[in-house]
Amino acid sequence: MTLSFESRSPAETRRLGRDLAAHLRPGDVLLLQGELGAGKTCFSQGIGAGLKVREPVKSSSFVLVNEYSGRLHVYHADLFRLEDPREVFELGLEENAAEGLLLVEWPDRAPQEMPPDHLLVRFDVTGHASRRITYEPHGERYEALLPDLAKEKPRVRR
Repeated sequence: MTLSFESRSPAETRRLGRDLAAHLRPGDVLLLQGELGAGKTCFSQGIGAGLKVREPVKSSSFVLVNEYSGRLHVYHADLFRLEDPREVFELGLEENAAEGLLLVEWPDRAPQEMPPDHLLVRFDVTGHASRRITYEPHGERYEALLPDLAKEKPRVRR
Protein backbone atom coordinates (compact mmCIF):
# COMPACT_ATOMS: atom_id res chain seq x y z
CA MET A 1 0.00 0.00 0.00
CA THR A 2 1.13 3.52 -0.73
CA LEU A 3 -0.48 6.79 0.23
CA SER A 4 -0.31 9.90 -1.97
CA PHE A 5 -1.11 13.54 -1.37
CA GLU A 6 -1.35 16.47 -3.73
CA SER A 7 0.41 19.64 -2.65
CA ARG A 8 -0.36 22.86 -4.48
CA SER A 9 2.31 25.01 -2.82
CA PRO A 10 5.47 24.96 -0.71
CA ALA A 11 3.30 25.90 2.30
CA GLU A 12 1.15 22.79 1.77
CA THR A 13 4.28 20.65 1.41
CA ARG A 14 5.55 22.02 4.73
CA ARG A 15 2.16 21.28 6.31
CA LEU A 16 2.32 17.66 5.15
CA GLY A 17 5.74 17.37 6.79
CA ARG A 18 4.43 18.97 9.98
CA ASP A 19 1.46 16.57 10.03
CA LEU A 20 3.74 13.56 9.58
CA ALA A 21 6.02 14.78 12.40
CA ALA A 22 3.22 14.21 14.92
CA HIS A 23 3.49 10.46 14.23
CA LEU A 24 7.26 10.12 14.36
CA ARG A 25 9.18 8.46 17.16
CA PRO A 26 12.81 7.74 18.03
CA GLY A 27 14.53 5.45 15.56
CA ASP A 28 12.34 6.41 12.60
CA VAL A 29 13.94 6.74 9.17
CA LEU A 30 12.52 8.86 6.35
CA LEU A 31 14.08 8.73 2.89
CA LEU A 32 13.10 11.67 0.67
CA GLN A 33 13.45 11.05 -3.06
CA GLY A 34 12.70 13.37 -5.95
CA GLU A 35 14.29 15.64 -8.49
CA LEU A 36 15.99 18.92 -7.64
CA GLY A 37 13.36 21.46 -6.56
CA ALA A 38 10.64 18.85 -5.97
CA GLY A 39 9.98 19.89 -2.36
CA LYS A 40 12.20 17.66 -0.22
CA THR A 41 13.65 20.52 1.79
CA CYS A 42 10.24 22.21 2.23
CA PHE A 43 8.91 18.90 3.56
CA SER A 44 11.94 18.61 5.89
CA GLN A 45 11.27 22.13 7.16
CA GLY A 46 7.70 21.08 7.96
CA ILE A 47 8.96 18.07 9.88
CA GLY A 48 11.31 20.33 11.80
CA ALA A 49 8.47 22.71 12.66
CA GLY A 50 6.28 19.78 13.73
CA LEU A 51 9.05 18.52 16.01
CA LYS A 52 9.52 22.00 17.53
CA VAL A 53 13.02 22.44 16.10
CA ARG A 54 14.00 26.04 16.82
CA GLU A 55 16.25 26.71 13.86
CA PRO A 56 15.20 26.33 10.23
CA VAL A 57 16.02 23.00 8.61
CA LYS A 58 18.14 23.61 5.52
CA SER A 59 20.11 21.74 2.91
CA SER A 60 23.71 22.80 3.30
CA SER A 61 26.10 23.11 0.41
CA PHE A 62 29.09 21.49 2.04
CA VAL A 63 27.77 19.58 5.06
CA LEU A 64 26.40 16.07 4.55
CA VAL A 65 24.61 15.91 7.92
CA ASN A 66 23.01 18.64 10.01
CA GLU A 67 21.65 17.99 13.50
CA TYR A 68 18.67 19.70 15.08
CA SER A 69 17.12 19.38 18.52
CA GLY A 70 13.40 19.34 19.11
CA ARG A 71 10.88 16.78 20.38
CA LEU A 72 13.20 14.33 18.61
CA HIS A 73 16.84 14.83 17.78
CA VAL A 74 16.90 15.14 13.97
CA TYR A 75 19.79 13.94 11.83
CA HIS A 76 19.20 15.52 8.42
CA ALA A 77 21.46 14.12 5.70
CA ASP A 78 21.55 15.69 2.25
CA LEU A 79 23.49 13.37 -0.04
CA PHE A 80 23.12 15.44 -3.22
CA ARG A 81 26.81 16.34 -3.37
CA LEU A 82 28.01 12.91 -2.33
CA GLU A 83 30.96 11.82 -4.43
CA ASP A 84 31.44 8.29 -3.11
CA PRO A 85 28.64 6.17 -1.55
CA ARG A 86 31.19 4.75 0.89
CA GLU A 87 31.20 8.15 2.60
CA VAL A 88 27.70 7.37 3.89
CA PHE A 89 28.94 4.21 5.60
CA GLU A 90 31.65 6.24 7.34
CA LEU A 91 29.01 8.67 8.66
CA GLY A 92 27.29 5.86 10.59
CA LEU A 93 23.90 7.49 10.05
CA GLU A 94 21.74 4.59 11.22
CA GLU A 95 23.73 4.07 14.41
CA ASN A 96 23.92 7.75 15.28
CA ALA A 97 20.22 8.33 14.65
CA ALA A 98 18.93 5.31 16.61
CA GLU A 99 17.60 7.58 19.37
CA GLY A 100 16.28 10.28 17.07
CA LEU A 101 14.96 10.77 13.54
CA LEU A 102 17.06 10.05 10.47
CA LEU A 103 15.92 12.19 7.55
CA VAL A 104 17.80 11.55 4.27
CA GLU A 105 17.46 13.59 1.09
CA TRP A 106 18.80 11.95 -2.08
CA PRO A 107 18.98 8.38 -0.67
CA ASP A 108 19.42 7.08 -4.21
CA ARG A 109 23.03 8.38 -4.06
CA ALA A 110 23.88 5.47 -1.72
CA PRO A 111 20.97 3.01 -1.71
CA GLN A 112 23.02 0.14 -0.30
CA GLU A 113 23.75 2.24 2.81
CA MET A 114 20.11 3.02 3.62
CA PRO A 115 18.37 1.14 6.45
CA PRO A 116 16.05 -1.57 5.09
CA ASP A 117 13.16 -0.41 7.32
CA HIS A 118 12.12 3.12 6.38
CA LEU A 119 9.38 5.30 4.99
CA LEU A 120 10.23 6.31 1.45
CA VAL A 121 8.69 9.67 0.58
CA ARG A 122 8.62 10.26 -3.18
CA PHE A 123 8.21 13.75 -4.63
CA ASP A 124 6.87 14.09 -8.18
CA VAL A 125 6.56 17.48 -9.84
CA THR A 126 3.07 17.76 -11.33
CA GLY A 127 3.04 21.48 -12.15
CA HIS A 128 4.78 24.79 -11.48
CA ALA A 129 4.06 24.68 -7.72
CA SER A 130 2.19 21.38 -7.43
CA ARG A 131 3.63 18.08 -6.28
CA ARG A 132 2.45 14.53 -5.67
CA ILE A 133 3.96 13.26 -2.43
CA THR A 134 3.77 9.51 -1.98
CA TYR A 135 4.53 7.52 1.17
CA GLU A 136 5.89 4.04 0.47
CA PRO A 137 6.40 1.93 3.62
CA HIS A 138 9.26 -0.54 4.01
CA GLY A 139 8.96 -2.56 7.21
CA GLU A 140 6.28 -3.26 9.79
CA ARG A 141 6.63 0.06 11.61
CA TYR A 142 5.85 2.04 8.47
CA GLU A 143 3.18 -0.32 7.17
CA ALA A 144 1.37 0.21 10.49
CA LEU A 145 1.82 3.98 10.22
CA LEU A 146 0.14 4.41 6.83
CA PRO A 147 -3.45 3.62 7.92
CA ASP A 148 -3.19 6.29 10.65
CA LEU A 149 -2.00 8.85 8.11
CA ALA A 150 -4.72 7.83 5.64
CA LYS A 151 -7.43 8.56 8.24
CA GLU A 152 -6.16 12.09 8.68
CA LYS A 153 -5.53 13.00 5.06
CA PRO A 154 -7.99 11.45 2.62
CA ARG A 155 -6.81 13.45 -0.42
CA VAL A 156 -5.35 11.18 -3.08
CA ARG A 157 -4.66 7.50 -2.46
CA ARG A 158 -3.28 4.71 -4.60
